[in-house]
Amino acid sequence: MPELLAPTVRLHRPWLAAHREWGPGLHEDGFGLSASDQVDSPAGFAAWVASLPGDHAVYRWLVEDGQVLGGIALRTGPAEYVEWAGHLGFGIRPSARGRGLASWALRQMLPEARRLELPRVLLVCATENLASARTIERAGGVLEEVRQTGHGPVRRYWITLEVL
Repeated sequence: MPELLAPTVRLHRPWLAAHREWGPGLHEDGFGLSASDQVDSPAGFAAWVASLPGDHAVYRWLVEDGQVLGGIALRTGPAEYVEWAGHLGFGIRPSARGRGLASWALRQMLPEARRLELPRVLLVCATENLASARTIERAGGVLEEVRQTGHGPVRRYWITLEVL
């Protein structure tokens, strides 16, 4: 059974295995990784993990049997970044896809968005990423539009959250 865990240095090696499986690039949405982050060394990884908690995002890693299977982020700011990337972003390593993990993680994070008193959340995915689109739609996402961005066309979905 998977768990959603806060990022931790204890998972450096399993996290690196997931990162390497994705291959070059910064396409592991949900990890909060940027091009300047040095994650290969223990010290660099520890510095990166320490930088993740903050006022603007909640990060969780999907972990099962000591393996990092993916990540999910709930972003609340800055507004321009949320407008571009969405409130919620997730990624599942290639070998763990097709098991419903993204749907499960998304369902787990929606109550956190409600606790933050967000009336609705934006989710964005590349137009060709049909698996993510289906995951978002199954969670109640309603397509707002397809928008052209500097990274190509994206689908923009909103999920309305019921008030607790």
